[in-house]
Amino acid sequence: MVRSRIGRAGLLAGGAMVALVLGACNPTQTNGQGDQQTLTTVASPSSDTSDSSTTDEPTSSGTDTSSPAASTKATDPGADPTDCKAAGLKLTLKPADAGAGHVYVNVVFTNKSSKTCTMQGFPGVSYVTGDNGKQVGAAAYREGTKGPRVTLKPGGSAYAPVDEVNVHNFDPSACHPTSTRGLRIYPPHDTAAMFVAQSGTGCTGSVPGHQLAVKTVVAGTGG
Repeated sequence: MVRSRIGRAGLLAGGAMVALVLGACNPTQTNGQGDQQTLTTVASPSSDTSDSSTTDEPTSSGTDTSSPAASTKATDPGADPTDCKAAGLKLTLKPADAGAGHVYVNVVFTNKSSKTCTMQGFPGVSYVTGDNGKQVGAAAYREGTKGPRVTLKPGGSAYAPVDEVNVHNFDPSACHPTSTRGLRIYPPHDTAAMFVAQSGTGCTGSVPGHQLAVKTVVAGTGG
C-alpha cells in the first residue's frame, strides 16, 4: 500500500511537472486559448501573412510612388515661372509657304502684357469645328527638337511653323473629311487654349502620316 501511494504520488508529481513545462512553452494559455487553438494559431501562415504583407508593401509603395508621379506629370517638368500665358498673349496666323500637298503657316504669339515672359518648346495645335469647338482629328505632330528658351518683352513676338497637309490627298473613306473653323492652340506649357479662325478641311478618321505638324517656337514675327 505504501509503495502504491508513493507510485501514485510520483506520477502526480511528474504530471504536474509536465504540465508546468508545457505551460511555460505555451504563452497563449495566458490568453485563455486551448492547446488545439494554440496549435492552430502556430500553424497559421503568420510568416506567409508577413510575406504577403511584404509583397503588398511594394504595391502600396508603388501606389504611393505613383501619386507623386501623377502630380509630377500634372506639373509640366518643362514649365518655368516666366512662361508666357494665353491671357497675356495675342495670337495671329501668317502664311509662310506652300508646297506639293502642303500649306505652311506661322503661328505668332505676341506679348500683349506689361511684363516680360518666355517661351520654349512646342505649342499644342489642332483643328476644331462647330460652335462648341469640337476637335477634328489628332493634334499636330511635334516635328524636330525643342529649341532654346525665347524671351518676349512687352510687344515682342515668337512663332511656331505649322505644316497643314492637304487632306484631300487622303482616301476619303479613311479621312472622313470635315469642315473646320480654325485652330485651337495652346502656348507651350500652358493649359489655357487660344483660337484663331481659319476655314478649311480636316480628317476625323485615321490617316497615314499627319494632317498637322508643328515645330518648336523661335524668336521673331514669322515674316
